[in-house]
Amino acid sequence: MLAWLRGLLRPSPRFSVLALVAAGLVLGVVGVLAFNATMHATSSEAFCTSCHEMSSNPFAQLQETSHFSNASGVSASCSDCHVPHEFLPKMIRKIEASREVWGHLTGIIDTPEKYIAHAPAMKAREIARLRANDSQECRNCHNAGRMLASAQSAQARKYHMAMESQGKTCIDCHTGIAHPLNTAGLADHN
Repeated sequence: MLAWLRGLLRPSPRFSVLALVAAGLVLGVVGVLAFNATMHATSSEAFCTSCHEMSSNPFAQLQETSHFSNASGVSASCSDCHVPHEFLPKMIRKIEASREVWGHLTGIIDTPEKYIAHAPAMKAREIARLRANDSQECRNCHNAGRMLASAQSAQARKYHMAMESQGKTCIDCHTGIAHPLNTAGLADHN
């Protein structure tokens, strides 16, 4: 094994340094492109809903909300709320999300009944993540500083104005905005 390591440290007798650098650059570019394509594909709505337990539960719930269909035609997909935009948080979230993929592959959440049984724990983890990052995924689309307070109800105006002074974040009041808190499918959002 030591001879193998020494071989890696010696110049190549067959290839020039320039050829080796060029090959490394090509492999690096191909690797980055493949990585980005994988990140894009695994953040798509088609990927997220490819498991029947995701399409028949959380995606069906999302379709009943204004985040899916509304007068403006602006729609949020799964990744808009569940995948951070920044590189490091996105990688951490992708690793965490592999838990759901593993649950599907191993049969832990592969039926609607099993999914519903595990939904409270999965929802609690996601709410905790959003609280920890100050609801960053909400803030990617919603800017509290640009909200028209005059167009809001008196109660919404009161809560939005007090949000920062009370150390609250979006998810504290809008926990059931896209997925109901209960498993009966009844919406429970503000």
